Amino acid sequence: MADQTHVLFVEDDDVIREATQLALERDGFVVTAMPDGLSGLEAFRADRPDIALLDVMVPGLDGVSLCRRIRDESTVPVIMLSARADSIDVVLGLEAGADDYVTKPFDGAVLVARIRAVLRRFGHAGGGRAEEPASPPNGGVLTFGDLDVDTEGMEVHRAGQPVALTPTEMRLLLEFSTAPGTVLSRDKLLERVWDYGWGGDTRVVDVHVQRLRQKIGQDRIETVRGFGYKLKA
Repeated sequence: MADQTHVLFVEDDDVIREATQLALERDGFVVTAMPDGLSGLEAFRADRPDIALLDVMVPGLDGVSLCRRIRDESTVPVIMLSARADSIDVVLGLEAGADDYVTKPFDGAVLVARIRAVLRRFGHAGGGRAEEPASPPNGGVLTFGDLDVDTEGMEVHRAGQPVALTPTEMRLLLEFSTAPGTVLSRDKLLERVWDYGWGGDTRVVDVHVQRLRQKIGQDRIETVRGFGYKLKA
């Protein structure tokens, strides 16, 4: 249930912070709201929330740096909030390890929908049951060169060494590995991995593919210009 979901919300604007906290609490979420990055980091370490909403421009420790700190310690889902759809803000947040972003001003219902979509991907009770990509008939481990993907154990090894992936990166890799050699469009990946039932920002896909390449090998996922991406079989 959503009332079991603990949200850490870091926002320095008092009006936005208080209004958003009330809106989320009306939807059944438990919210810890902090006005700056340092207090947000302390709250994260003390409370271990289920999801973090981080404004990019907060004092003390900016949202991107806070996201990096959180990602160093946890795979908890992170949504960045930005007052503008500026490419630099968006890309920096995603490269820091954020799973999604929302541009301010935002509609409360849209924010709640994005939170629940992220929680579904992470299999959290507050977001409902996560639907995993279909496993191959034989299940088990899929091998692509030096890359081993355990579709049942949700583990990845490269050259025998474990590869640490966030849940979003894991779901992205599962989509590729269960359809090797098949070109997957950005829109399809947004729908399957990010649970977008509407048009989304394809930069989210591009940055996550870049992050995944850094971990499993730059040449493992091929860009098919004008169409999307595919995993080399």
